[in-house]
Amino acid sequence: MDLQILTYLVVGATFALYIGIAVWARAGSTSDFYVAGGGVHPVTNGMATAADWMSAASFISMAGLISNMGYGGGLFLMGWTGGYVLMACLLAPYLRKFGKFTVPAFVADRYYSKTAAAVAVICLLTMSITYIIGQMTGVGVTFSRFLGVSNEMGIYLGMGIVFCYAVFGGMKGITYTQVAQYCVLISAYTIPAIFISFQLTGIPIPQFGLGGTMVGTDVSLLAKLDQVVTDLGFSQYTTALPGSKLNMFVYTISLMIGTAGLPHVIIRFFTVPTVAAARSSAGWALVFIAILYTTAPAVAAMARLNLHATVNTAVMSGGDMFAAESSLKHEDRPAWMKRWEVTGLLKWEDKNGDGRIQYYNDKTTNPTAQANIAAAGWAGNELSVNADIIVLANPEIALLPNWVIALVAAGGVAAALSTAAGLLLAISSAISHDLLKKIWMPDLSEKGELMAGKVAMAGSIVVAGYLGLNPPGFAAGTVALAFGIAASSIFPVLMMGIFNKRMNKEGAIAGMLCGLGITLFYVFAHKGIFFIKGTEYLGLIGGANSFFGITPEAFGTIGALVNFGTAYVVSKFTPAPPEHIQKLVEDVRTPRGSKAISGAH
Repeated sequence: MDLQILTYLVVGATFALYIGIAVWARAGSTSDFYVAGGGVHPVTNGMATAADWMSAASFISMAGLISNMGYGGGLFLMGWTGGYVLMACLLAPYLRKFGKFTVPAFVADRYYSKTAAAVAVICLLTMSITYIIGQMTGVGVTFSRFLGVSNEMGIYLGMGIVFCYAVFGGMKGITYTQVAQYCVLISAYTIPAIFISFQLTGIPIPQFGLGGTMVGTDVSLLAKLDQVVTDLGFSQYTTALPGSKLNMFVYTISLMIGTAGLPHVIIRFFTVPTVAAARSSAGWALVFIAILYTTAPAVAAMARLNLHATVNTAVMSGGDMFAAESSLKHEDRPAWMKRWEVTGLLKWEDKNGDGRIQYYNDKTTNPTAQANIAAAGWAGNELSVNADIIVLANPEIALLPNWVIALVAAGGVAAALSTAAGLLLAISSAISHDLLKKIWMPDLSEKGELMAGKVAMAGSIVVAGYLGLNPPGFAAGTVALAFGIAASSIFPVLMMGIFNKRMNKEGAIAGMLCGLGITLFYVFAHKGIFFIKGTEYLGLIGGANSFFGITPEAFGTIGALVNFGTAYVVSKFTPAPPEHIQKLVEDVRTPRGSKAISGAH
């Protein structure tokens, strides 16, 4: 069957499934809308949590980043997975016992302050909106490539699908839809990996294939990849580091504590009936997450090797990498390259006019390459490959069957939509429950709050779609900034609220504002444009990565330290929390029963 038609059928079938589930599980109360009635089974919740957490960044971008960066790309694996463990061990059970199903609601009660809750809402909205830009961009990329529509139309379609199952189903609809989306995305991720691992190593399990030997040789896959990339002038794949060790360290920490502070994932632990069930669902979620995260390094390495083999025939034959006849003629490029060129994520520039694709590091120190450059006038690397296409194009590069390619398209959409729905619910609950019900309109009825939640959800979808169509420069291309914002604002206030009974409202408010403020300042100073007295300044604070070489995406760690430090100092010079608040903190840390989630406020 034609690839385009097959893709329409597979992706269309998944959309029908998602909408059907939403109709079946539509929310009829605020408890259903916010926490799915609090009766979700731990295994089901674990699967839904995995889908909620594994966004387009995990499915589409992570393996591509590892593929481009090599060993250093492991910081995403360590940061995101380690962060989930932090959340499961240090936050989720205690927050579940506290009984408040949103982060601002916890802040309001723990810090006995509506002002603190309002600041928490600002932090949550800033993080969620930044994060959702990447999800809508992922939807646009996937739709435009596989459904043959424009990027803009892809985002509009994505908005429509999310509207159907998120607005009407609320958390109940989203939970069961995310279970289906997990099944789709994990199948789409692992099946191509199994095929490719078997092709290259004869081992069908990708995790083992990564450490295996190439078919018909005694050379390991990683040794072959190291040889190929170093011969082409790139850094050795198994030892490459992105920037300084300090930056890698703080980047990893930022991803970890940012992950632990994600409000749309935290809220999932309130959909189960007990604290014990929350712990159990956290364990199941880690199992489901591990299936993808242990597969990603194999996908990255194998895709990188196949890509080089496609462009340079000497990769697998062992010939001269830099012989002119070994590089691919542009006119002979495979169909998958032509399809991806249309998206703009794969670009070729014939710098020397020979009609062939040169793909090697511009700064190569390989003597053969340098001699060829001098003799033939080669002008350096001519191929630009965006990291976001590595997973999506992987089955096409490996010449897998059309049904596998169509399945990957459905998986990419499922990953983006599942996280987008979770983020939209977090935004909606912050507006309808934490701002309207708790601060502005305390007499709002349950029916009115449910309607306000749905209206807020619909409005959030429109805003998310607009930002996906017009992404601001400071956030385009990465969701790491969202993790930095969560790390610098939300994670510290939760940790101190649980483990420091002396922390008061003044410290919490000052900490959140300072942590968020300094992180946003650093991000905008490097990635944004400031206007001062009518003059435009770019890179306001001394050039790129001026703070000890730390990149903006990694600065959340510094913001978190500022948050903790500010909160501690302010709390020392202001009155202690009331006695009942301190006893409440002690009680939350004591492993006894839990408040039931009833939807009552």
